[in-house]
This record gives sequence, structure tokens and C-alpha cells, in this order.
Amino acid sequence: QVQLVESGGGLVQAGGSLRLSCAASRRIFRINTMGWYRQAPGNQRELVATLNTYGSTNYADSVKGRFTISRDNAKNTVYLQMNSLKPEDTAAYYCNLLTGGSQYWGQGTQVTVSS
Repeated sequence: QVQLVESGGGLVQAGGSLRLSCAASRRIFRINTMGWYRQAPGNQRELVATLNTYGSTNYADSVKGRFTISRDNAKNTVYLQMNSLKPEDTAAYYCNLLTGGSQYWGQGTQVTVSS
């Protein structure tokens, strides 16, 4: 079992920046994909960004050019740098890990962007 621990959420004004971090509790299988999803009240959970061990990324159109996903494999950690934040980015952000045929979720961290 792998636990994912997120940090870095908070309240920020529109135009500001935040950096989310997600650390896996143990070493994970070398071939994997880590990413971020978000869910606003009344909405379905949606993909924000993913990054696999080969370096391939996938971003939601709504965050392209503003958000950057990166990872530190030695620390089993994935990051999400969020710039030029908008009120519509307000949501609970969840870390996700796909590895060895299994999927894991973090507990979520709240991001609130005020106008």
C-alpha cells in the first residue's frame, strides 16, 4: 500500500502562485504516472496534469501555460507549480499515482483563489 501526502494548498489572490507537493510514503515501482486532479463543489473530479517516468506530460487545456508539473524520483515526490491563478482554479486538489496496475489517491488539499 502506498500513501500519498499532499501539502501546499491555501488561500491566494487572483494572479498569485502556489506550489503543491505530493510525497509517496515508500519507494514506488519505477514505471509509473503521477499527477494532479481537482474537484470543485458540485463538479466532477477532473484531470489537471500528469507526468510519467518517461517525462511525458499531459495538461488540461484550462491550465496550459500557467501550471507546471514536475517530479523528484529520488524523493518519490511530484510537484505542481501554479501561476497566474484564477478564481475558477478554486478546488480541492488531489494527488494521483498509477503504478503496477494499482491506483492511489491523496487526501486532497484545498486551493482557494479570491478575486
